[in-house]
Amino acid sequence: MWGWSLYDFANSAYTTLIVTFIYAVFFTQQIAEDVVTGTAQWANAVTVTGIVVALSSPVLGALADGSGRRKAFLAASTLVCVAGVGLMYFAEPGQVLLALSLFVVSNVAFELSGVFYNSYLPEVAPPGRIGRVSGYGWALGYLGGLLAMVLALVALIQPESPWFGIPTDRLQNVRAATVLVALWFGLFSIPMFLWVHDPGEGTRRPGASVVRDTLRQLAATFREIRRYRNIAWLLVARLVYNDGLVTIFAFGPIYAAGTFDFSLEEVMVWGLALNVTAGLGSVAMGILDDRIGGRRTILISIAGLIAGSLAAVLATSKGALWVAGLAAGLFVGPNQAASRSLLGRFVPKGKETEFFGFFAFSGKATAFMGPLLLGVVTALFQSQRLGMATILLFFTVGGLLLVRVNEAEGIAVARERGGTA
Repeated sequence: MWGWSLYDFANSAYTTLIVTFIYAVFFTQQIAEDVVTGTAQWANAVTVTGIVVALSSPVLGALADGSGRRKAFLAASTLVCVAGVGLMYFAEPGQVLLALSLFVVSNVAFELSGVFYNSYLPEVAPPGRIGRVSGYGWALGYLGGLLAMVLALVALIQPESPWFGIPTDRLQNVRAATVLVALWFGLFSIPMFLWVHDPGEGTRRPGASVVRDTLRQLAATFREIRRYRNIAWLLVARLVYNDGLVTIFAFGPIYAAGTFDFSLEEVMVWGLALNVTAGLGSVAMGILDDRIGGRRTILISIAGLIAGSLAAVLATSKGALWVAGLAAGLFVGPNQAASRSLLGRFVPKGKETEFFGFFAFSGKATAFMGPLLLGVVTALFQSQRLGMATILLFFTVGGLLLVRVNEAEGIAVARERGGTA
């Protein structure tokens, strides 16, 4: 469990420093022509990532299960992400295409690594504790993001003379945050590969047979999805409410900088506080998850996200935005952790990576809709505030769809077909 959870600790540096709090703001304010144009360009890059991941994740998930090389797939996607984010250092102000190309490559690899990583959850979590183990993983992830952010702030952003002799001309100290992420992710992901056993290893088949069987298996899963009715409803609901999360992560800090004039340092300090509340929420509601169930936990988190997001849209001062963000942060981690644990309860044994591939599909198939709608509304009305208001639609509709999930029935079906939850 420690080895598995430390991968969350490792990869959260990428989401925290690159996707959310540093590089996204740096791109819109320094690399792009202006903030509004940069916001739309960043939205387009996030959209491309979502489409690629949506199309590839179910196939790669099934292929990892069928080939018995799940850990190899995890290692390859991790290495591509680490290399891609490290190379982002070389994108200087004005080099929009280079910055966005490297971001898309690293972000696609990052999202695909999550498919293989998440599929281990039903195997590493003891029966009856999958909710809290998933919550602990997210909490440790937020701790990793917090510590990486502190290191970036203290070593690179704030000092007049950054550590290691990194110069400040051409903003090299800010760009060096990408190298920090690469090193952090690479180093702290090692325990996952050393400590976590993959029961699928040793069941490898010839390549042509694997590809053929994978395609057949995917076709069969699509035909039989009605037999996993509750998985289908969960994935459809997540298809929608996760768009709200994607949009918050990608554009919350951009909104703070563009509408409320947060400096990069203020955005980072706000990010530190948000990581604390998100981590605390993940631990507390992870325990609640095992007591009241994943479905109820997700619904509670969606209600909290709606309230916090609405407060952020209506905020008229930095202080009000701070409070709204911290309130919403309490429910961000629990929403992700409970979604992961609920699917883990529903997954039949032997199909973990395949179904978590569909889980990634549900998180990305329409993930472009949130950023796309935000980008269109922002550009149309020249208002980030109106753009951010679009996320309320995704949380509301997603919550209504989740009501259709019957958790007890889903667990019973998984046990009938060999599940371990």
